[in-house]
Amino acid sequence: MDQEAERDAEDAENWALVTMPLGEPWSGRARYAAAMHFYRQGIMNAETLEVYRLCSRLDDQDPLPLLRERRVGRDWIARVESRRTGR
Repeated sequence: MDQEAERDAEDAENWALVTMPLGEPWSGRARYAAAMHFYRQGIMNAETLEVYRLCSRLDDQDPLPLLRERRVGRDWIARVESRRTGR
Protein backbone atom coordinates (compact mmCIF):
# COMPACT_ATOMS: atom_id res chain seq x y z
CA MET A 1 0.00 0.00 0.00
CA ASP A 2 1.45 3.40 -0.92
CA GLN A 3 1.65 6.32 1.52
CA GLU A 4 -1.38 8.13 0.10
CA ALA A 5 -3.53 5.01 0.37
CA GLU A 6 -2.32 4.48 3.95
CA ARG A 7 -3.17 8.09 4.81
CA ASP A 8 -6.62 7.71 3.23
CA ALA A 9 -7.26 4.52 5.20
CA GLU A 10 -6.11 6.18 8.43
CA ASP A 11 -8.33 9.20 7.76
CA ALA A 12 -11.32 6.93 7.05
CA GLU A 13 -10.76 5.04 10.30
CA ASN A 14 -10.53 8.29 12.27
CA TRP A 15 -13.65 9.71 10.62
CA ALA A 16 -15.49 6.58 11.73
CA LEU A 17 -14.23 7.12 15.28
CA VAL A 18 -14.90 10.84 15.49
CA THR A 19 -18.49 10.30 14.31
CA MET A 20 -19.20 7.28 16.56
CA PRO A 21 -22.73 7.05 17.90
CA LEU A 22 -23.18 8.70 21.26
CA GLY A 23 -23.47 6.53 24.34
CA GLU A 24 -21.29 3.63 23.26
CA PRO A 25 -18.78 2.71 25.96
CA TRP A 26 -15.50 4.58 25.53
CA SER A 27 -16.87 6.50 22.53
CA GLY A 28 -15.92 9.86 24.06
CA ARG A 29 -12.31 8.79 24.35
CA ALA A 30 -12.35 7.33 20.84
CA ARG A 31 -13.72 10.62 19.47
CA TYR A 32 -10.97 12.53 21.28
CA ALA A 33 -8.25 10.22 19.93
CA ALA A 34 -9.60 10.70 16.41
CA ALA A 35 -9.81 14.45 16.97
CA MET A 36 -6.13 14.43 17.94
CA HIS A 37 -5.37 12.78 14.58
CA PHE A 38 -7.13 15.60 12.71
CA TYR A 39 -5.51 18.25 14.92
CA ARG A 40 -2.05 16.88 14.09
CA GLN A 41 -2.93 17.10 10.39
CA GLY A 42 -3.93 20.74 10.79
CA ILE A 43 -7.58 20.06 9.98
CA MET A 44 -8.77 20.95 13.49
CA ASN A 45 -7.65 23.90 15.62
CA ALA A 46 -6.61 23.76 19.28
CA GLU A 47 -9.86 25.26 20.61
CA THR A 48 -11.88 22.57 18.87
CA LEU A 49 -9.57 19.83 20.14
CA GLU A 50 -10.02 21.17 23.68
CA VAL A 51 -13.79 20.66 23.41
CA TYR A 52 -13.21 17.05 22.38
CA ARG A 53 -10.90 16.67 25.37
CA LEU A 54 -13.56 18.03 27.70
CA CYS A 55 -16.12 15.62 26.25
CA SER A 56 -13.77 12.63 26.23
CA ARG A 57 -15.07 11.13 29.50
CA LEU A 58 -18.70 11.77 28.57
CA ASP A 59 -19.73 9.07 26.13
CA ASP A 60 -23.21 10.61 25.76
CA GLN A 61 -21.95 14.14 25.02
CA ASP A 62 -21.96 15.37 21.42
CA PRO A 63 -19.09 17.89 21.12
CA LEU A 64 -20.83 19.90 18.38
CA PRO A 65 -23.30 21.76 20.64
CA LEU A 66 -20.44 22.76 22.94
CA LEU A 67 -18.42 23.94 19.95
CA ARG A 68 -21.37 26.10 18.89
CA GLU A 69 -21.81 27.43 22.42
CA ARG A 70 -18.14 28.43 22.56
CA ARG A 71 -18.29 29.76 18.99
CA VAL A 72 -15.30 27.73 17.82
CA GLY A 73 -14.74 25.13 15.14
CA ARG A 74 -17.22 26.40 12.56
CA ASP A 75 -15.35 24.70 9.70
CA TRP A 76 -15.00 21.50 11.71
CA ILE A 77 -18.72 21.46 12.54
CA ALA A 78 -19.52 21.76 8.84
CA ARG A 79 -17.21 18.83 8.03
CA VAL A 80 -18.73 16.59 10.69
CA GLU A 81 -22.29 17.45 9.76
CA SER A 82 -21.50 16.77 6.11
CA ARG A 83 -20.13 13.34 7.09
CA ARG A 84 -23.15 12.60 9.25
CA THR A 85 -25.64 13.46 6.52
CA GLY A 86 -23.59 12.05 3.64
CA ARG A 87 -23.62 15.34 1.72
